Amino acid sequence: MNYRHHYHAGNFADVFKHALLLRLVAALQRKERGFLYLDTHAGRGGYDLGATTLLPDGRERAPEWPAGIGRLWGAADLPPVLADYVALVAQFNARHGDTGGELRHYPGSPWLVQRALRPQDRAALCELRAEDAEALEFMFRGERRVSVHAMDGYTALKAMLPPPEKRALGLIDPPFEAQTEFADIARALGEALKRFPAGTYALWYPITERARSDRFIEDLALAPEAPPTLCAELQIAGDSAQVRMKGCGLLVLNPPWRIDGEFRAMLPVLAGKLGLDAGARAELRWPVPER
Repeated sequence: MNYRHHYHAGNFADVFKHALLLRLVAALQRKERGFLYLDTHAGRGGYDLGATTLLPDGRERAPEWPAGIGRLWGAADLPPVLADYVALVAQFNARHGDTGGELRHYPGSPWLVQRALRPQDRAALCELRAEDAEALEFMFRGERRVSVHAMDGYTALKAMLPPPEKRALGLIDPPFEAQTEFADIARALGEALKRFPAGTYALWYPITERARSDRFIEDLALAPEAPPTLCAELQIAGDSAQVRMKGCGLLVLNPPWRIDGEFRAMLPVLAGKLGLDAGARAELRWPVPER
């Protein structure tokens, strides 16, 4: 599976991931002390929704954002936390000159988080693809609280932890191009927890083969000294639907206090807005309960 950011910008998975990520950032900011936001697979930082993307056979790929952010854009019945997220998307859109109300550009997680940073917080953005790292450098030029690193994000989890702030939120959002991706994530998380066991780590994953993600989460939960782990999942279609990616999840290790209540309030709204059929649902569970 190729889940490079620009192929799917603004789709249901982006909406799910970014809405929850912003709540994690806000939760960490309940404490005055600053923290490091470490994005292991940062992408370009922003995307042109009108850009043409071709399939391998030369056919034009249908855009995915109308069934994602497009369903929240202009909605008047959103709860405040989702309305705030959509307002940030509107800011990014306006930054690119789109002030007429039409949605044409969508921000990635680096830009969304950067807008929320306080003076005492900082972000380290890792992107292995040179052209995407260059785009990030250009986007955040002159921003002292943001550093861009053209390096493997899994290596960064080992190299950049523990941070001087002694607080961190790591977002692991890989493209899932390799068959070994879950094994690579498990190794990287293991290293990160050894170096900085108190860090908060958020892993986004697609649900294409339910057994693979379930097995990964079960193995993670059974690991010695596994930290408290919260799992939020969104499924937009029933199991029989002709949709390859029927859902996605966010696994949060060492989640901030009471974040489960915030997620629980948001997930049914996301399922209702983004669902494709009656099989749409959202779930929140603790694979490793809080102690």
